[in-house]
Amino acid sequence: MSEDRPRITPAGRDLRRCAARTAAMVWRSAPLQLLGYLAVTLVGSVAPIAVAWLMRAVLDTVAQHRSDSLLGLALAITAVTTGAAAASHAGQYLRAEVDRRASLYAKDELFAAVSRSPGLAGFETPAFLDRLRLAQQSASHPGRLVDSTLSAASSTVTAVGFVGSLALINPAFTVLVLLAALPALLIELRLSRQRTAMLWRIGPTERREAFYAQLMSTANAAKEIRLFALGDFLRLRMLAELRTANTARRRMDRRELLIQAGLSAASAIVAGAGLIWAILAAGHGRLGLGDVSMFVAAVAGVQASLNIVVSAGVMAYEHLLTFHHHVWIVTAAPDLPVRGDRSLPPLRRGVELRDVWFRYSPEHPWTLRGVSLFIPDGATVALVGPNGAGKSTLAKLLCRFYDPTRGAVLWDGVDIREVPPEALRARISAVFQDFVAYELTAADNIAVGDLAVADDAARVEQAARDAGVHDTLAALPYGYRTLLSRGFAPEQDEEAEGVLLSGGQWQRLAIARGFLRSDRDLMVLDEPSAGLDPDAEYEAHRRLRTLRAGRTSVLISHRLGVARDADWIVVLADGVVAEQGGHAELMAGGGTYARLFARQAAGYRDDGAEPAATEPAGAPR
Repeated sequence: MSEDRPRITPAGRDLRRCAARTAAMVWRSAPLQLLGYLAVTLVGSVAPIAVAWLMRAVLDTVAQHRSDSLLGLALAITAVTTGAAAASHAGQYLRAEVDRRASLYAKDELFAAVSRSPGLAGFETPAFLDRLRLAQQSASHPGRLVDSTLSAASSTVTAVGFVGSLALINPAFTVLVLLAALPALLIELRLSRQRTAMLWRIGPTERREAFYAQLMSTANAAKEIRLFALGDFLRLRMLAELRTANTARRRMDRRELLIQAGLSAASAIVAGAGLIWAILAAGHGRLGLGDVSMFVAAVAGVQASLNIVVSAGVMAYEHLLTFHHHVWIVTAAPDLPVRGDRSLPPLRRGVELRDVWFRYSPEHPWTLRGVSLFIPDGATVALVGPNGAGKSTLAKLLCRFYDPTRGAVLWDGVDIREVPPEALRARISAVFQDFVAYELTAADNIAVGDLAVADDAARVEQAARDAGVHDTLAALPYGYRTLLSRGFAPEQDEEAEGVLLSGGQWQRLAIARGFLRSDRDLMVLDEPSAGLDPDAEYEAHRRLRTLRAGRTSVLISHRLGVARDADWIVVLADGVVAEQGGHAELMAGGGTYARLFARQAAGYRDDGAEPAATEPAGAPR
């Protein structure tokens, strides 16, 4: 789903496709409510015409000093106005219900598409994030497009009725009224395109404003904001972005104000000219009292209806322009295309990276440059090296969050690009350094590691025991059912506060997710123990070695004391394999690994001196 900055206004064919898709979506989500809304809209559109004709009859009857039909006319007017009022209230409810049901459908469709996107590139692309923001806005109220369309259709019916009535009195003036509405339609459409373009331009600004606001209102940043006194700094940054967005909106609003004021003045001049003609015609006896009433009502009705048609049509056009982003996302091709549909057998030989080159975009430098290495089945391979060497990127390629720019990742000789991503990931377990602290219950925080066993409390508890976090979770107010959040109250007591874990405890919880999938063919561990104390780290790796015995693992760590236990160690530097081998072999070689190991080991010596780069192969650990 990654892309360059897209065009602002889609082509007419794309808009027609959006309109058809929106109508179909609304119909599938609320068919009965939509039919009811159509019915009451039709009642509301014909009621003003009926009242105008009935009032004409009343005035003509009164002018002729007849009273025999006045009661019937009065009852008819009462019935029409009562029905129109009831239809209006019913329409408000049905409109809201259609919007609610359509919004549920649209959000389900949108986020299902986002979740189906197998790669990560889109979430690191500003243009896609702007599309997603606008798509979320359109998915919140997709029924507004139907509402605008029906409003335009209803006003069209009303306008047609009044045009017919007006044509009976003065055909020439009818043509003038209709012609006066045409420039308004064209001008409003142009304004609509300009407003949509403005919303697209300020998209990044509004996202930055939301970013600063979120920083100031979440617990994650609260400590640093207070310690470093960042509150005013972030608030001013947020307000600066808001002022930038407001300036663009204000400029657009002023332009619309001036143009619409001119259009309203033109409409008032046309209506005033018509009223003068009607009064003079009545004074000369060419029009009766009822005719004058009908003429005034028809002119006002035609102008009001045409104004609604124009504004509702323009609003529908704007909704289509916004909903186009929704359609683009839900119909976009996968960002990681599958070349075939090969099945993925259990790992038997190993995983190979063959001359892998990778960069995040053509504008970025190479992160990996010609990396070739083999991860044997049943072995633990450690990836070590300085920050930015490409270790975490390599882990992402193994999980196929990205495809290599050049080269291939092979699973028992099968290019993983020929395998559906979900089939590959079903055979992988992982613990990432930037793991997620879900605001869910403790049990759910572990169960998300393998939803297939989410209802197996024994499996979830055993994973927590393996990660060394069981005692912590069992001691919580509601045990494993305790909500780990300060932002939401627990279901058991809405007046109580949520519970938060320490950083190390969250780390163990993330490891427990990985242990829940410990039977997978490949486990990727990206700094899995960075937040643990020495005892917890030792115990976690001891349990990991026991659970993963005979299975394939990739361990990424800056702690070389952990990496030394791996079967094979690969040193990455500047995106290339600098050296590889066993711990003893690399220490004897006196290269990058030996230097890093010696420097790290010096921190544990009383004298702070770095030991020799080599050590005997059988040296005690």
